[in-house]
Amino acid sequence: MREFFQRRGKFRPRDVDQDGADIQIPEDLWVKCPRCQELVYSKELDHNARVCPKCGYHFRLRARDRIASLVDLDSFVEWDAELRPYDQLEFVDLAGPYAAKLKQTQAKSGEHEALISGWGTVEGRPIALAVCDFEFLGASMGSVFGEKLVRASERCVAGRLPLLTISASGGARMHEGLLSLMQMAKTVAALARLGRARVPHLALLTDPCYGGVTASYATIADIILAEPGAMIGFAGPRVIEQITKQKLPDGFQTAEFQLEHGMVDLIVPRFELRATIGQLIDLYERPSQQDSPNGVSAGDHREPAPVELGGHYGN
Repeated sequence: MREFFQRRGKFRPRDVDQDGADIQIPEDLWVKCPRCQELVYSKELDHNARVCPKCGYHFRLRARDRIASLVDLDSFVEWDAELRPYDQLEFVDLAGPYAAKLKQTQAKSGEHEALISGWGTVEGRPIALAVCDFEFLGASMGSVFGEKLVRASERCVAGRLPLLTISASGGARMHEGLLSLMQMAKTVAALARLGRARVPHLALLTDPCYGGVTASYATIADIILAEPGAMIGFAGPRVIEQITKQKLPDGFQTAEFQLEHGMVDLIVPRFELRATIGQLIDLYERPSQQDSPNGVSAGDHREPAPVELGGHYGN
């Protein structure tokens, strides 16, 4: 009898279905919230727009999921989906060639680039969107990323469409060297033309937003919004502390800190974003047909006329 009890540890019940076959339990069935440490059923989290139902923590959201949560059903039309990055510098680091990393990332993420641009309607109001996907190389800004944003901005000028940029990025894409750093100036110049045309630019900063993206197009909008708890800055806190040898205040890069110190205009929870965007668009006067450069007013629910884009790619 003693031997029987000693052997009991070897017998473990299996999870089986009605036919006796092993049941494969998904590894991501439950998600642990990094703020409240509670376990959340993954389907419940997805149904809740990836906001923790326990404490309101905002998990990261893929670009297409974010677009779907904002625009009216079936209203989104993507721009420049055919543009793809390539390894212009034949860059190689310790992880291998950039070209191989691109292919791997594209296969894993299902996207060609870290930025998705297009237009749609939000509660019936037309708007252009340029949305980062952090799953694609940390949504780092490369030459195609910048080109897509510039083209979106030019279409907005021509069609009098307000532009909403949604940023979550680690900064410029180091694999493309100066070509990536140039996108900072390139995107800022394009948005300056948007400003001179008096077309509104709204920006939403989400977690995390750092580096060259924060230092360029993401923070030069007419109105800057942020999600609760989003980390926003240029360099990370640990890097700053290592360089300055000083202890930084807790939470100094959070959206709440930025709001208190004037960098952010409004913090908007994810569930309120759609209505807030609609209200902000209404704050701007919709130009008449004769004021529009190509006969399309911001109130028209159709895509602007084709724009001569001038071949900015790689410049």
